[in-house]
Amino acid sequence: MQITRRTLMSGAIALAGGMMIPRIAWTNASLDLTGGTLDTLSDGHLALPRSFVLADVPQPQADEVLAQFGIAPDAETLRPDCNLTLWRDGDRVVLFDAGSGPDFMPTAGKVMAALDALGLSAEDVTDVVFTHGHPDHLWGVLDDFDEPLFAQAQHHMGRIEYEYWSDPTLTETIAPERVTFAVGAARRLAVLADTIKLFDDGDTVLPGVTARATYGHTPGHMAFEVGSGAKAVLILGDCIANHHLAFAHPDWANGSDQDPDAGAATRIRMLADLAERQTVFAGFHLPHPGIGRAVRAGEGYDYVPLE
Repeated sequence: MQITRRTLMSGAIALAGGMMIPRIAWTNASLDLTGGTLDTLSDGHLALPRSFVLADVPQPQADEVLAQFGIAPDAETLRPDCNLTLWRDGDRVVLFDAGSGPDFMPTAGKVMAALDALGLSAEDVTDVVFTHGHPDHLWGVLDDFDEPLFAQAQHHMGRIEYEYWSDPTLTETIAPERVTFAVGAARRLAVLADTIKLFDDGDTVLPGVTARATYGHTPGHMAFEVGSGAKAVLILGDCIANHHLAFAHPDWANGSDQDPDAGAATRIRMLADLAERQTVFAGFHLPHPGIGRAVRAGEGYDYVPLE
């Protein structure tokens, strides 16, 4: 496995009077695997209330961990990165998740600039594979005319996840603060309905891409193993949703998980396996470049990014 890290620059736009919009740097990690290339692409970042992540974890305990990562106790907002993963294998250009698009947060929805930096357009994407249906992973599938942005692509979603977000009664049962999630997902999935192929745990979604159930963050959340054996890379989505609390105390509840107990059980299982096997993984909300390994550290783990 050959690993490189590079910074790709989007083009600057010259304005009248000699003014120039500063170029945006898209940190990008590239792994050359047997048969293909895996890249991480920045979609920007989120701005989340601290309480959304901490859930019921006592603040003094959380502050002690967060301080080790430069996050002050009085910081009311956390700003996790958003990293999409791109897999190119032969004629296939596979995008894992579609990002936020323009309708979720102004700090996110930037993946098209990252694709452009790689010399790719939306029309080049042959497949979009979803880890789950939250806004920062799904809402980027539509263009400004509410048509599929990746018009040439086959879309893939786990059966449980698709049925959950497509349920017309979901707005009556989901937590009130997530009703907009449900409405937004249902609208987008309705547009994509004729292009979505469903799969289950353990299925081969595409050649070299295997689905792994990682339920808890959402009812049907999926991770994906790309490649095989010692050279496989695991695309985590949000089953391990940050590089601090989730690694140091995987048993602690995460407020972004829809089922906190199931989410914690998944993290405990996943981190133990990832650390033991030293599996390389790509995490959606891990710091750039978003690819690394887990290493045992006392009762918890450290996230070690690949250089």
